[in-house]
Amino acid sequence: MLSAQQITLRFLETKLQVHPEVVRFIQERDELDLIERIIAQVPGDTVVVSAKHIPGMNATRDGTRFLSDPCVEVISGGPGTSGCVNGTNDYIHYFRDRFNRLGAMIRSRYGTMPIEALLRNTRYRQEECTIIGMVVEVKTTTNNHRIAEIEDSSAKINVLFRKDRPVFADAERIIHDEVIGVKGKLSNDGKIFFAENLYRPDIRIDNTPFKSEQPGKAVFISDVHVGSNTFLAECWSRFSDWLSDSDFSYLLIAGDLVDGIGIYPGQESELVIKNIYDQYDAFGEMMQDLPSRMKIIISPGNHDVVRGAEPQPVIPEQFTKKFPANCILVENPAVVNLQGVRVLMYHGRSIDDMIGLIPGASYEQSGLMMEEMLQRRHLTLAYGRRTPIAAGKTDRMIIDPLPEILHTGHVHIRGLTQYRGVLGINAGTWQSQTSFQKQMNVNPTPAQAVVVDLQTLIPETFTFL
Repeated sequence: MLSAQQITLRFLETKLQVHPEVVRFIQERDELDLIERIIAQVPGDTVVVSAKHIPGMNATRDGTRFLSDPCVEVISGGPGTSGCVNGTNDYIHYFRDRFNRLGAMIRSRYGTMPIEALLRNTRYRQEECTIIGMVVEVKTTTNNHRIAEIEDSSAKINVLFRKDRPVFADAERIIHDEVIGVKGKLSNDGKIFFAENLYRPDIRIDNTPFKSEQPGKAVFISDVHVGSNTFLAECWSRFSDWLSDSDFSYLLIAGDLVDGIGIYPGQESELVIKNIYDQYDAFGEMMQDLPSRMKIIISPGNHDVVRGAEPQPVIPEQFTKKFPANCILVENPAVVNLQGVRVLMYHGRSIDDMIGLIPGASYEQSGLMMEEMLQRRHLTLAYGRRTPIAAGKTDRMIIDPLPEILHTGHVHIRGLTQYRGVLGINAGTWQSQTSFQKQMNVNPTPAQAVVVDLQTLIPETFTFL
């Protein structure tokens, strides 16, 4: 058998570099003239000989793949699971499911009591206890304290967070419809609950993420926006070539595959592909150019041709006819298992709402926004805001099970965070600054991809500008 050094030197003699997978392929075939046949057929502008230059390299021989065989399991968010809204009764079930599940996460760590029991028994006055409720309303008082009305299935109560207490910093970040636990004392007249501590569902501080026992790397991107006149085609071409020369097993795309049609006023003047079917055909052809050995997991975003309300269903079949067979379509959100590593894919439209509700939040802090989601164990809390919600009998936006990786997009600005064992990734966009972003002073970080080694969960960012 030829040694790896012999193979590499022969390619270097012809001023070619060679990918390690190609070296292993040649060694397995053990054919003396194979190197010369490969050299003879590669294009003249080739720098690195990779799998794409060798027809059949991804095929199997004697039941063994020459390249790694990616393993993907869709845990939640598979086609057809988003369902439809059947009336106001679904909203009752939806919010009840949210309260019960998130409340149970808090209750498992702290002893709590129903609000009604607190109000009914006078012996609890001025006695410290903990209650759980969903936030109905939150506001700042004339004295700059924070007051929140919360409710459980039994009753409502007003909770006062005084500005001179340490809990006030957490109280400033309370948003509508989140589930919180509050420790404190009831006033003598039974009208106000004075808070001393605030608890969220959050992630346990001892959470330990799972790491794959087998080699494998995943690439994370979002917001491709094919069809827009600001889509960075040359950067994508460099990215595509880079993937072809890699040994990566997975590509995950968190929504906004295309720019869409009629998404915002005046959009037509900013499109180079004005037909929605043609936009998806172009995207599909781009996917065909990527290595067939990779599994490509695709979820939709608010620019895609599905309902705007979350959870969003998969891209319909009539738009995916040119997508290759290695594409796996999932809903938004979805949880996928990559060699045991769980990835929660969510496009991230609710970040718009969080920025408007959390003091100091901004689009430049997409990493911190993912931390806010993880602390609340929920992706889209505030109902009736910019992010439409399709309420079903269960709340699909709850972060359960807990993932190893949270993958978002939407804001077009790269952000990375590590929070209690969960890696948060927002990979930016493949679109340069739009006219709307210029007006809003939003500066995107385009043409970037984040690669994660599934054995270490360490991220690495690559730029293709």
